[in-house]
Order: sequence, then structure tokens, then C-alpha cells
Amino acid sequence: MEILEIRTRDREELVDITGAVRRVVMENGWSDGALLLYCPHTTGAVTVNEGADPDVVRDIVVNMRKLVPHGGDYRHAEGNSDAHIKSSLFGCDQMVIVEGGNLMLGTWQKIYFCEFDGPRTRKLWVKWLAS
Repeated sequence: MEILEIRTRDREELVDITGAVRRVVMENGWSDGALLLYCPHTTGAVTVNEGADPDVVRDIVVNMRKLVPHGGDYRHAEGNSDAHIKSSLFGCDQMVIVEGGNLMLGTWQKIYFCEFDGPRTRKLWVKWLAS
């Protein structure tokens, strides 16, 4: 297993980690199989979505704030219940196919680490699943 360290800058943001994941695949010589990307944080997540138009990421962040506002009817004492809810909605893992050493992503797809309670230094676990 490899561990990526991700530094986030804002309370809520989607960080493009596609290049970092590609480097892990290349450096390890992984060719044909799958990667399990797992976020071990209860206020973070990992997702795959469009990477060609930065407005898509902006729209996701802005509208998640509206759907699950920071200041809501929450009892959790840390004051970050919205982040826990957003993390659960997105999910803590993604599976990505690797073929011939390449991430099998769609034309417009990128892999994003989702930060909902930053800024922080986060970890993403990358587990190789050979075919």
C-alpha cells in the first residue's frame, strides 16, 4: 500500500490528485489491475468527476454548501457535522481500473480528494489490486 499526503488550503475544496495517483502507478510499475483509493478521514472523501472545466468543481463545492450548510441543526460538539454528512454523501473510496500502466478514466474525468473540514494535511491510502 502507498500513502499520498494531500495538503488542503480551504475548508471545502476538491483537490485534483490524478497526477499524483498516476505517479504512484508508474513508480511502482503497476500494469494491469485496479487501484483502491481510500480516505481514512471522516470529513474527507474521494470522487471521480469532470476535470476539463474548473467550473464543475466550483459548482459542486458551492452547491454542496447549499445542500448541507455549515450552520445547520447539528448537535455534534466539534461544529463540523456538515463535513461528516458531505463525506458520507461522496464516500470514502473509489476503485480505478489500471490497464497497461494507465488509469482508465474517461476523456474528461479526474480523481479528486474532497476536503470538507480544512485546511488540513490529509492522507489517501492507495492499494494495488493485481488482476
